[in-house]
Amino acid sequence: MGFKIIFFLFVFFKFFDFLIIILTNKIIPYAGFFPYKKILFSFKLPFFLTFLGNFDGIHYLLIAQRGYENHEQAFFPLYPLLIKIMTPIFFNNSFLAGFFISNFSFLLGVCFFSLYLKRIGLKKTFIFYFFLFIFFYPTSFYFGTIYTEGLFFLLISLSLYFLEKNRYFFASIFAFFAALTRLVGIFLIIPFIVHFLKFQKIKTKNFINDQIKSLFVIFSPLFGLSAYCLYLSQTTGDPFYFFTSQPAFGANRSTQLIFLPQVYFRYFKIFLTAAVNFQYFVSIVEFFIFNFVFIILILDLFNNLKLKIFPNIQYQISNINQLGLNLFSLANLLLPTLTGTFSSIPRYSLFSLSFFLYLAKQPSTIIKKIILFLFFIFHIC
Repeated sequence: MGFKIIFFLFVFFKFFDFLIIILTNKIIPYAGFFPYKKILFSFKLPFFLTFLGNFDGIHYLLIAQRGYENHEQAFFPLYPLLIKIMTPIFFNNSFLAGFFISNFSFLLGVCFFSLYLKRIGLKKTFIFYFFLFIFFYPTSFYFGTIYTEGLFFLLISLSLYFLEKNRYFFASIFAFFAALTRLVGIFLIIPFIVHFLKFQKIKTKNFINDQIKSLFVIFSPLFGLSAYCLYLSQTTGDPFYFFTSQPAFGANRSTQLIFLPQVYFRYFKIFLTAAVNFQYFVSIVEFFIFNFVFIILILDLFNNLKLKIFPNIQYQISNINQLGLNLFSLANLLLPTLTGTFSSIPRYSLFSLSFFLYLAKQPSTIIKKIILFLFFIFHIC
């Protein structure tokens, strides 16, 4: 997919999202639930920009301004660090710095992920639909907010692109940084392992050295997480404080591991016993989106596993890469559920990228258009 098309889609959806914000502000008045409104308006920016820093966004801005406080170690460090570095360039306005980092990163990420999909053998039509599904997805606006989504998408795209080009030094560097941006970045280990499994039968003169290099690349995301754990150990005494501090931010997250059947039981109990209010309908949406994405990913997994039987070597290799991406996508979706809830799954599912890829590869154009229309409606809502 050409850069002109990518840039057009990016600009169109930026304009569309700003239009939604402007209309929403006029239709739905501020209810007072967000406690940092005054801080956001202190940046003296138009309101349609200011609202892009709500909730987690303000924490990233505050971390960039004065470091970690009040259990904010739950937010990984790379994004606020980049905001701090870039702030002087944007007239000492950290909000503008964060907004630029998120949007520019996402734009670059789309370009590099497009190149990655092309390298693993996808047709231009599939690539085009893949990005349409992402842009139309109900929570895709997060890519342009003061959240880590835009930066994280770029780091994933660069990691996979350079991995596929066998430029392992760059792939490991970007994977290292991905794990310093979000916890799920550690799961880049999965497509890295799948990639190197393709070459296990190839013996070279430097076979042992190649294996050592492969292990270094494979574990590069773990090195990134370990660096943050070391920092937390030295500053808080708890190397896993990014996890144990989660309850301080609500969302009913548990610091004890809760397995998927238990999460289902909790939600069935909610549906049967809880009062029917706004939170009740939010739970329904979270439950539906999780199961929809989960089922699609399982179908995609079965599809990729069956591809071993085909004799064409290049076709196998292409789909082995898609298998690695699928396993990463499953890990990304299931990780948040270990805290006992489907809360924020509509947002977290953005990085279950095989979900969008499976939809893009469906042969029926009518079905794809129907799904895009439904995504579009929920995106507005």
